[in-house]
Amino acid sequence: MHGDGQELGEVQREHWEQTYGAHPRMYGDRPSDPAVHAAESFRAAGARDVLELGAGHGRDALFFARSGFTVLATDFSLVGLSRLREAATAEGLAEKVTTAVHDVRDPLPLADASVDAVFAHMLLCMALSTEEIHALVAEVRRVLRPGGTFVYTVRHTGDAHYTAGTGHGDDIWEHGGFAVHFFPRHLVDALAEGWESAEVHPFEEGELPRRLWRVTQTLRR
Repeated sequence: MHGDGQELGEVQREHWEQTYGAHPRMYGDRPSDPAVHAAESFRAAGARDVLELGAGHGRDALFFARSGFTVLATDFSLVGLSRLREAATAEGLAEKVTTAVHDVRDPLPLADASVDAVFAHMLLCMALSTEEIHALVAEVRRVLRPGGTFVYTVRHTGDAHYTAGTGHGDDIWEHGGFAVHFFPRHLVDALAEGWESAEVHPFEEGELPRRLWRVTQTLRR
């Protein structure tokens, strides 16, 4: 992001740092339903290693490690990743989990075709511009091996918080301190162009409830 967008991104980074500091287990210890689905998809595709983007305090990264995958967990929150490393050590999973502080507005710190699978739960729908989202998915494509699987979830324009709160343009709305880029369906379709297949599954999560899509797309072998 540039200008106002860059500033919004930095505000969001600080907000997440404070949130993880005040609520170290804010999402609990159980894996998200999308992570359970992703693990099944990754296993069926023969994946051994997983890159998780926006891992937070690590409930899904730890689940992937317990499921036998080697995990690289990234987030822009140093606090969240510190909690993840502590939990991995406590569970005897330290050798299965590596962490890296990373802002997804920057290129991924990985070589071309170097991972089997990528997972991102509600990361693409943070305060990222449409241009930045396209660039991130291009990076995911770059680092995935042929036949690799990408599972991501996003809140969409049918969500109750869409158009609520403060509008920042580009379908980004801020509510309760959290800025969300709500996805229209045509954006999901555009991000799937050039991939071998893409499944879009609608689901709900939380008390509001949040309305999301779970997207599973694979690269050609």
